[in-house]
Formats: sequence, C-alpha cells, structure tokens
Amino acid sequence: MSRRGWILFGAMCVVWGIPYLLIKVAVREIGPAELVFLRTAVGALLLLPVALARRELRASLRPWLPLLAYTIVEIGLPWLLLSDAERHADSSFTGLVIAGVPLVAAVIARFGPGAERLTALRVAGLLIGLAGVALLLGFHATGTGPRPLIELVGVVICYAAGPLIIERWLSDVPRYGVAAASLVVGALLFAPVAVPSLPSLARHATLRPLLAALALAVICTALAFVLFFALVAEVGGVRATVITFVNPAVAVVLGALVLGEEVTVLTGAAFALILAGSVLATRHPAPAKELATAS
Repeated sequence: MSRRGWILFGAMCVVWGIPYLLIKVAVREIGPAELVFLRTAVGALLLLPVALARRELRASLRPWLPLLAYTIVEIGLPWLLLSDAERHADSSFTGLVIAGVPLVAAVIARFGPGAERLTALRVAGLLIGLAGVALLLGFHATGTGPRPLIELVGVVICYAAGPLIIERWLSDVPRYGVAAASLVVGALLFAPVAVPSLPSLARHATLRPLLAALALAVICTALAFVLFFALVAEVGGVRATVITFVNPAVAVVLGALVLGEEVTVLTGAAFALILAGSVLATRHPAPAKELATAS
C-alpha cells in the first residue's frame, strides 16, 4: 500500500477500535436509545452537507426499502443492542465478541446470492474461530449474565448481514448518500423515544459521558465514514476489511489502560483463535495463474 493507504488504515483501526470504550463511558448516564439518537443525529448533521455537496443524497433515497432495511440492520438495532450490552459487559470483552463478525459473514455468504464454496480451509477457520468465541463467552458468562451475551450475538449477526444488503440492493448507490441517509433515518426512528428525555439528560448528565457521546458521533461515525470511504478508494474494499481484525485489539488495550478492565491469558488465547479463524474463513483462494506462478 501507499503511505496514504497506511495512514488511512492506521487511522481506521483506531477510529473503529475506540467506540467500545466511548460507549462504556457514555451509557453510565445516557440511556441506549438516547445514545443512538445522539450518535445518528450529530453524525447526520455532519455528513449531510458532504452528501449534498457531492449530489449523492437524492440517488440514495430512491431504493428506500433496502435503505430502511440497511439502517435497521447495520445501525439502529446493533447500536441499540451494543449500547445496552455495555451497561453490563466490559468494553474489551465486547470488542472481542464483535471480532466474530467475519465468521458469521462467511457463513451467511455461503447461502446468499453468488454463494462462495466452503473449502476445507474455510471450514477449519470457522471451527477455530467458533472455538475462540466459545472460550471467550464461557470465561465471561458467569460474571456478565445471559442478556448482554445474547445482545452481542445479535450485534454480530446484524453487522455480518448489513454488507450483504449493500452488495445486493445498494451497490450502485453513492456511498456518502447511503451513509448520510441511513443516519438521518436512524435519527428519525429513535427520535420519538429519545427526544422527550433530552431535557432531563441535559440537566443531570455529567461532562464525561456527554463528551463520550459527542466523540462517538463525530469521530467514530461521521469522520469514520469519510476515512473508510477514502481507504476503500485508496486500497480497495478487500484490503480495507482487514481493519476488522485489528479493531478488537485496540478495544482490549484501551479497556485495560483507560478503564482498568481485566485482560487474562484466556482472553488473549480467545482473541488469537478468533483472529486466526476469521482470516482463514474469509480467505479467498488464489487464482489459478497465481498458483502456477507460486509453484
């Protein structure tokens, strides 16, 4: 990759590795629905001018039904479940569970349109990754409780399914338009629940959770979309997805350093298994020409 590509890659690894820390801080005083509303509303305010300047918003609204489905599956539901789960689970643990997204995506892709064949290597990767997830969940189940675990599994499924909606129904829609429109729709969906409680939130919430919510909206949502689209344009979509394998490590380090969360040998072993399994399960076979050259 170019120097610009490496800079964007490093920035994205951090920007999408810190949301778990920020959510953990924010939900101490801000409810899950209110947090999702603040994140989507502020993110929409920042991205809408970009989408309008690029004349991408109108095109993104035409396939309104897939856009609504994408908003619910990729933004509304997982962000709500994630925020509620972090009221009871450590941010580092949450980040490690989300590392299982490529595993679920590989399984879903097997049964979706243009299904990819599950090779022996991919099956081995799925089994290794699932072993890591099982180790992680088993180690934390007693202290966390079943509800956040179920919610995090829901988040993983949603994050794995969201890109498939993009691929099948929104692949020709401009990316900034989809990002801005989905954030607007997300804010509208949560407004009836969140807006009435905002005056009370403004009176009683302390500065730290409010700043965490603001950083979540500005850095991890609006700026993250801009950086990610620049990264895709610079290095391609396949290479850009490698950030998925690095973000959990950032979440673990920040959780330990900032919040004093416990990181054990079992946690490291579980992450290693999930990472190895995800790499193998999502690995594309080399083209015949490359195989011939390599031999």
